[in-house]
Amino acid sequence: MWALGRAEVEQALRNGTLTRVDASRDLAEAMLQQARGAFSAAEMVTDVSVESAFNLLYDAARLALSAVLVNQGLKTRGEGAHAAVVDLVIAQTEPPRQEAFRAVKWMRSVRNDTQYPNPDRPVASRDDFDDAVRHVPTVIERAGMLVQHMPPF
Repeated sequence: MWALGRAEVEQALRNGTLTRVDASRDLAEAMLQQARGAFSAAEMVTDVSVESAFNLLYDAARLALSAVLVNQGLKTRGEGAHAAVVDLVIAQTEPPRQEAFRAVKWMRSVRNDTQYPNPDRPVASRDDFDDAVRHVPTVIERAGMLVQHMPPF
């Protein structure tokens, strides 16, 4: 049994943010492969559209973290599902502090501002992309290691 973060996962199950699904290493591995593809695509389109490239980086990170939960037989749902993915993986992996996983939190905010533009909030910039591109490979790599070691919940 994976004890770290268990209380947070159980609370998310109780409040409906999280639901049980069939645990699937195969699906988790496919999601990780999709995350790698999104990362590669992001690098290819940066000069064409930094906003699209940033969104692809965010998608890559979110897919990788979601793979961890799918491997455990868990899936987020409803309002705030993307935020819950990040929070639940962090709850199950800290300490030590997971800077790359935590970076996905600010990436989510920038991605939302980019996908749903507001004149009072900036969309993703080249600096945002450059910062995110340093973290996403680590997110994917660590998520892959977790998939190999975390048992179903």
